[in-house]
Amino acid sequence: MLNDDYSDPTSHQLQQIFRDVLNDPDLRVSDDLSVENTPTWDSLAHISLLFSIESEFGVRFSDEEMSSLDSAGAIRKAIISRAPHSG
Repeated sequence: MLNDDYSDPTSHQLQQIFRDVLNDPDLRVSDDLSVENTPTWDSLAHISLLFSIESEFGVRFSDEEMSSLDSAGAIRKAIISRAPHSG
């Protein structure tokens, strides 16, 4: 389940990665944060973000996925969709 305020553990980790890679310790990450509205999220930062996320969460994105994961919301959903299901 997605928490809109990014207070769940997965979203908190994701926010820390965005802050580190984009070099902005005060960055407020939301699902709307994207390549289009974040000047420091350039092509190099995009690759760095995704590689950091893959390493942190133990997931792998295909090349096709990498090009489509252009917002924090899309990235968060991709991570959560790969999480083990309970029950």
